[in-house]
Amino acid sequence: MAQIMSLLEKTKHLLRLYKVSPKKRLGQNFIVDGSLLQRLLSYASITSEDVILEIGAGLGFLTRLLSEKCKKVIAVEVDRNLVEVLEMELNDLKNVELIEGDILNVSVPCFNKVVSVPPYSISSPMLFWLLQRKFDCAVLLFQKEFAERLAASSAEGKDYGRLTVTAYYFTGTELLEQVPRKMFCPPPKVDSMVVRLKPRKPPFIVEDEEAFFELVRVMFTQRNKKVRNAIIPFLHKRKMAGRNAVKLADSLSFHNRRVWELTPEDFGALTNEVIQKTNEEALL
Repeated sequence: MAQIMSLLEKTKHLLRLYKVSPKKRLGQNFIVDGSLLQRLLSYASITSEDVILEIGAGLGFLTRLLSEKCKKVIAVEVDRNLVEVLEMELNDLKNVELIEGDILNVSVPCFNKVVSVPPYSISSPMLFWLLQRKFDCAVLLFQKEFAERLAASSAEGKDYGRLTVTAYYFTGTELLEQVPRKMFCPPPKVDSMVVRLKPRKPPFIVEDEEAFFELVRVMFTQRNKKVRNAIIPFLHKRKMAGRNAVKLADSLSFHNRRVWELTPEDFGALTNEVIQKTNEEALL
């Protein structure tokens, strides 16, 4: 308890000292449990050779701990007020590169691991951004509901979606521990979850990745429709219209199933089938 109160007191002290107020719109909730910060490091198995990306450096508590264990920390923070705090509080650390800006829009040097408590408001676009990059391991703290969507299966209804399929294609996803809201200052309205992502070779083959991700995106905007109906907009994007599109949709293997019932592997097989049949149609 003393450690928790110590970090809580330090948080309040820094906020008063630098006249900073947490911004709700930026999802600024600062961890005040030192043992949780230590576990984040442990989950990532950090070594002295690692270059760590931290998205949303906040008041720099996690940044400092990371700097003691790794070769370099790339700390990204969008809030100018917090950047000024970090510049003062971390100026003794030579292996921290502080970048001001939105992670989705700034240029980031190479890194091999991610350890971060990113703002919940950017969880989805940040994750899609990360999945397009090479890394060895990512340990991230997400809103509990978002984390459960990441690891959902097609049998779990509303939690299963585009995010699930995309993450499954690129990584193995582990839900490591639930984090109660009381471990933050100010406390968020929801509990959180520590998630570990480890990139892997895709578990199934798709002939066209761009088409696969577009098909998944389009179809999950109509998740409760049958495949034969939900896939029509995708076929229109591929310049197939009218009766030909309907005929092709009716011929597909999963045409009579609901979108949310398809496994990631099914989406891969469906993409390959569509590509094969549209190519055959083009030759006629």
